[in-house]
Amino acid sequence: MPRKPLAAALAACLLAAPAAAAAQQANDVPVCSRNLGSIAVIEPTGQNWWTGQRLPSPAALIKVYVNRSRCFTLVDRGTGMQAMQAERALAASGELRGGSNIGKGQVRAADYVLVPDVVSQNRDAGGTNIGGIVGGLLGNRRAAAVVGGINLKRSSADVVLTVTDARSSEQVAMAEGQASKTDVGWRGGGGGIGGALLAGGASGYANTEIGQVVAQAYIQAYADLVAQLGGLPGDASAANVAQAVTMTRPGRLLASADGSGAAVRDLESGMLLYPTGARAGTMWEVEDEVGNRGWVNSTQLSNAR
Repeated sequence: MPRKPLAAALAACLLAAPAAAAAQQANDVPVCSRNLGSIAVIEPTGQNWWTGQRLPSPAALIKVYVNRSRCFTLVDRGTGMQAMQAERALAASGELRGGSNIGKGQVRAADYVLVPDVVSQNRDAGGTNIGGIVGGLLGNRRAAAVVGGINLKRSSADVVLTVTDARSSEQVAMAEGQASKTDVGWRGGGGGIGGALLAGGASGYANTEIGQVVAQAYIQAYADLVAQLGGLPGDASAANVAQAVTMTRPGRLLASADGSGAAVRDLESGMLLYPTGARAGTMWEVEDEVGNRGWVNSTQLSNAR
């Protein structure tokens, strides 16, 4: 069936990026004037390049940026989610005290999924190829051995951030960032981004030279990403096509909401239908899988699983 394109929803919104601080420094995370929705930050798949550099996952770094920017509400799909599921298992088994208020229907959906990754680590001025974050990404042992002695003032990290709409699977933004050692100007303590990384569990990025270069590249990418996403709808759920539904019992697809006119077709129990968003009381306009459009009573429907 035709789906409402996300681009149309974006065009209906303000295209200006969220306001950022006027005096934003090159190593500052942009701060948004409005929340753009909920987001989950997921570790990149493939070879783990960060452990060899004694860095935490880049997901930990981006979570610090998200929290500092106030552009999104961060939802946990990692360790915190696992602990939450354990609590729910205790509740389901009857082990928790009465009134604990833990159960189904409480988890906030992620409107978007953000994945940080590395494109490459460029050659240094002497031409030594240290590829993928110093060989870790490409598995180059010789390159990895050189890393400890390279001059980071002549190296640069290339990174990428991608954001995917969790409902439609559309990739709504991609941003690249590039930084070298000469771009990095960290401010220590609690007032600067370095202090934020220390407090946010991404201390390796603040304390190591290669970490600072990578973190700076991600700041650049994140700032670009926020600018790209300035036109996102205020309600990501409403901007997407409604969830598919199924018939709970046999019925008919009616030509009009008031029941006048001939029925479009008979509907069988279990048939998959797609709401258009139009409603009249308990009557919903839907389409079937071959494009027939009509009305059905919502009391005959349940969300597709």
